[in-house]
Amino acid sequence: MSEQRPGDGITPAYSNYVLALLFVAYVFNFIDRQILGILLDSIKQDLALSDTVMGLLTGTAFAVFYATLGLPIARLADKWVRRSIIALGLALWSAMTVLTGAVQNLWQISAARIGVGVGEAALSPPAHSLISDYFPLEKRATALGIYAVGIHVGTLFGFKGGGVLDDMFGWRWAFVIVGVPGLLLALLVWLTVKEPRRGRTDPAHANPAPAPPVAEVLAYLMQRASFVWLAIAMGFTAFAGYAFSVWAPTFLKRVHGMTSSEAGDLGWPIGIGGALGSILAGYVADRLGRRDPRWWVWVPALAGVGPLPFTLAFMLHGDPTFALWIATPGMAIAAFYQGPSFATVQNLARPEMRSVASGLMLFITTMIGYALGPPTIGLLNDHVFAHHGDFAVRYSLALVLSVAGLAGTLSYVVAGRYLRADLHRAAASAATPPACAPCCRSRACAVRCSRRARGASSQACSWRCRLASSAWAARPRSTRCASSSCKARESQAAGPPSRRRFSSIAPPRPTPISRPSASHHRRG
Repeated sequence: MSEQRPGDGITPAYSNYVLALLFVAYVFNFIDRQILGILLDSIKQDLALSDTVMGLLTGTAFAVFYATLGLPIARLADKWVRRSIIALGLALWSAMTVLTGAVQNLWQISAARIGVGVGEAALSPPAHSLISDYFPLEKRATALGIYAVGIHVGTLFGFKGGGVLDDMFGWRWAFVIVGVPGLLLALLVWLTVKEPRRGRTDPAHANPAPAPPVAEVLAYLMQRASFVWLAIAMGFTAFAGYAFSVWAPTFLKRVHGMTSSEAGDLGWPIGIGGALGSILAGYVADRLGRRDPRWWVWVPALAGVGPLPFTLAFMLHGDPTFALWIATPGMAIAAFYQGPSFATVQNLARPEMRSVASGLMLFITTMIGYALGPPTIGLLNDHVFAHHGDFAVRYSLALVLSVAGLAGTLSYVVAGRYLRADLHRAAASAATPPACAPCCRSRACAVRCSRRARGASSQACSWRCRLASSAWAARPRSTRCASSSCKARESQAAGPPSRRRFSSIAPPRPTPISRPSASHHRRG
């Protein structure tokens, strides 16, 4: 799936191994995060808490620290060894999950969940940056889509495994049992993952600049309207997703009278449907994005309103078995947004700021989605639909999913209006002189790029070359390669003035490949 670069010793097989290991880490990330949802009623009864308090505990207490500390950790990941940051964070959140089994009151469980949030903040920003350096642009959405499958597999094991453990051993031992394996996985990450060169898979970059401050990255991204609308879209989509994943097991217990292990069956539609949807979304976004990069935001736009017919049927149908089956296609469509959205963020950011860019996006989506989604359901249960009793959670979920889903889809559509221009600007601002970048501007570029890609479509390769050459042409001449041989090749490869700059990042029309004539050399 990846490609080997000369001299770095990283093979495609090893790149896939790293992706698999990061995927497993993300699975444990969501097991330790989502197990609280299936154990919510048991903890509420044991510690005598309200729905509002449980919503704050499952959402806000975790999310505020997860999002806030994610930014300095992401900044560190752009300067330090990303593998080590992931391993340390994995060890921390696993240890705090184990300690959650020993809490005795609200303050202790809040502190334990805050510790889990701090540890989990160390995974995704450096992981997104690592994956972007292991996999090239045209395969990045697929790779990040596979990584995002960890959300759904982790939710499956968190719900089903947590429900079975709750019925067999109680909620305290459930936290201990799921936390211990993460400590062993942290050691495996530390010992076996290599740190690749930053910008390794980006043809327009040779040596990325030092990591900029967070404020500079934020200012850079906020100048891209597509990023702003993408952040809003992901925030609303995550708002609906986290509200559903936290409160849907409680809905099954209260409305249909299920036990914890029975309610854990919700993990099957979320896990299987979500995994298939995440992989499919990455593949489709990569395929269609080769022709038009706006598909990177059009595909995840389906995750807002697409699941609504299925999730509303899940909440309103009287048969719980049918409700679980009908939820599966809805969960598949709801999973469309993670991989392509984060791939778009990575493509908008320069290599030296990718971890921070991912951390900023996680901060925005977590503060909108996780910090506000679950507490909103709790508030609606206690204050708006309280007269419905145990059925209040049904109407709270239906209202939140409908409003947030529609807002998310509309925001994705608006982001698509600005994406092509913003990608062009990002490439132009990031271009640095490689060994001899002007070769990308020759008329034989598509063929050479196609041969280097080993089977990738020539259309995708020429798109990448055009993006690189467009960025290179936009740089001042003082920043280009200063060697006399490179200047001579630039003069030969540039062609007529009309070919020297490209106004669009759309795929170019095929051009005949021929050697420049003598008169052409004189004009250059």
